[in-house]
Amino acid sequence: MSRDTRSQSDVSKQLIEKDGSFKRPDSVFRNWVEKGGKFAPEAGRYHLYVAYVCPWATRTLIVRKLKGLHNIVSVTVASSRMDEHGWPFANVDKLPGAEEDPFYGSEHIKDLYLRVDPDYTGRFTVPILWDKKLETIVNNESSEIIRILNNAFNDLLPADKAALDLYPANLRPEIDEVNDWVYHTVNNGVYKAGFAKTQDAYEAAVKPLFASLDRLEKMLDGKDYLIGGQLTEADVRLFVTIIRFDVAYFGVFKCNVRSIRHDYPALHKWVRKLYWNHDPFKSTANFDHIKAGYYSNKGVNPAGVVPVGPLPPIEPL
Repeated sequence: MSRDTRSQSDVSKQLIEKDGSFKRPDSVFRNWVEKGGKFAPEAGRYHLYVAYVCPWATRTLIVRKLKGLHNIVSVTVASSRMDEHGWPFANVDKLPGAEEDPFYGSEHIKDLYLRVDPDYTGRFTVPILWDKKLETIVNNESSEIIRILNNAFNDLLPADKAALDLYPANLRPEIDEVNDWVYHTVNNGVYKAGFAKTQDAYEAAVKPLFASLDRLEKMLDGKDYLIGGQLTEADVRLFVTIIRFDVAYFGVFKCNVRSIRHDYPALHKWVRKLYWNHDPFKSTANFDHIKAGYYSNKGVNPAGVVPVGPLPPIEPL
């Protein structure tokens, strides 16, 4: 009889501290794709498992498209509607746009983790960077996967795509500094607010969240990009949260002090310019999956009713 892994897969069983606050566990698989290493850069060897609802997974999809890696790193999209076993594939949940696991016919993302390590005790998360050759997980930390995609395959790419650097050396200190507070207060801040189990824990998350949105509004006033006048990974990492804000976090996570479209003109313009002017941002923002995924979480939305609005999900430029 297989062991019960629902504590690792059921999104309603989040890790909550004694004070009622949500704590995100660290990722476990932290290997790198590099020349001369165990995981060498090769076309067709690596595969991404993602879900469109997940901002961490969508980071990797955006960078994959920006870098032109479609013929080098393949992708499978799981359903965004998690069940007690985690992320299902299309053979379990036929949400339009979801796909079946092409290699093993897995029912859930968790099956891949348990294939690699039957005793794995962490969460069954996306994204996964999978090695088809060794049949194992290379990395499941999105912040590292986007840096792998940013430079590991440059020798296999046309010159223009290889030259695109989302983490340039001269801007790294500033990118790292912005990424750090944006992650803690915005990217993860919405989750800390949404999954909080006490009023104090909720307010301890939602207040810094909006303080940081106010800070970002000032940073982006009159600018198209966060740092250095050019597109960097800081824009990618922030975009995936802001594009979900009004359609999901504002409602289901109680992040309703202010909305992006009505209260943050610079942020609103920035997110719309990225969406409407750059296909890698637009084509990976699947609003049907985003809403279906967040509002199917019975822990924060017991009835599972998905709101019709806001309409449109993103406004035109």
